[in-house]
Amino acid sequence: MSFVESEERIALRKAVSEFGAKYGQDYFLAKARAGEKTTELWEEAGKLGYLGVAVPEEYGGGGGGIGDLAAVCEELAAAGCPLLLMVVSPAICATVIARFGTDEQKSKWLPGFADGTLKMAFAITEPDAGSNSHKLRTSVRRDGDDWILKGGKTYISGVDEVDAVLVVAIQKTGPVLVVLPTNAEGFTWQEIEMDLSLPEKQFTLFFDDVRLPSDAVVGSPDQGLQQVFAGLNPERIMGASMGTGSARLAIAKAVAYAQQRTVWDTPIGAHQGLAHPLAKIHVEVELARLMTQKAAALYDSGRDKEAGEAANMAKYAAGEAIAAAVDQAIQIHGGNGLSREYGLASMLASSRLSRIAPVSREMVLNFVAQNSLKLPRSY
Repeated sequence: MSFVESEERIALRKAVSEFGAKYGQDYFLAKARAGEKTTELWEEAGKLGYLGVAVPEEYGGGGGGIGDLAAVCEELAAAGCPLLLMVVSPAICATVIARFGTDEQKSKWLPGFADGTLKMAFAITEPDAGSNSHKLRTSVRRDGDDWILKGGKTYISGVDEVDAVLVVAIQKTGPVLVVLPTNAEGFTWQEIEMDLSLPEKQFTLFFDDVRLPSDAVVGSPDQGLQQVFAGLNPERIMGASMGTGSARLAIAKAVAYAQQRTVWDTPIGAHQGLAHPLAKIHVEVELARLMTQKAAALYDSGRDKEAGEAANMAKYAAGEAIAAAVDQAIQIHGGNGLSREYGLASMLASSRLSRIAPVSREMVLNFVAQNSLKLPRSY
């Protein structure tokens, strides 16, 4: 395992960074505040191949790994464009279908993931289950050649702008993943009002005996548990990358302000009371980036169990780093940190979200305590 990225990965980062700068945070926030989508950004990223870097080449993708897709996600976030659906559509959904789908399912879905013309949401969270995926109640059952989906999900991102939803449901033999078109009869959703400056909305979903064809289930029905975990590790890796990218943006804003803001003839960045906290956060961000790179390398090499440990640690470290970075950047800006001009206040709620989703820091610490340290379970 290399701790230095390849020349190809570095070149990819540079290209995506330059691409993201064409749009930037002003574009992203304007879309979010107007209740609009970042359609132009998504479509151009798809045409350039950035959304499909991890899709197999035979389906029109770049043939890379989750580490390449995470690099794209991080650089866009660092440019002020954290695309939440990148964490879901090409990372979770495309990965699951590429690894477990039938040949027909791969041919049907993967080319759209590769060029960005297809968006798919992922639905696992339920109101009464929380982080306990073993208590999911959304069910799917056979009815002749069809499947009948019944139940509901909550806090599902971007349902209003996707073509389908990859739903985690339960049958008698365990979990199963079902592709649900958004125009399916019996499928409805309701927006959850959020105080977040993001173009992607959150929804509660309702499945009222939705009838789906036999090929709606991804791959084999008895592989559902494997599929869930195959999707959750990329989710954590991508979430970590989005967090470190946004943290880099906050630090860059803070450093620029600390260099030009002068009090008593001295730039405020010269004072250790401001310089040291920024330096500390920079160290923490780089450590989180390194753990994210390790998690991606383990996942791409097929070492899923080890990748799970590293991905959870990366998610934890990135969540703490982005929260600290935005908080310190606002502090350095003083009152200006809460003005629209500097674009930091809008990052505050999102940075806090990084410590909650897609898995809370407490559940990550539970995972590490039980799996890494072999401590007894409390639940």
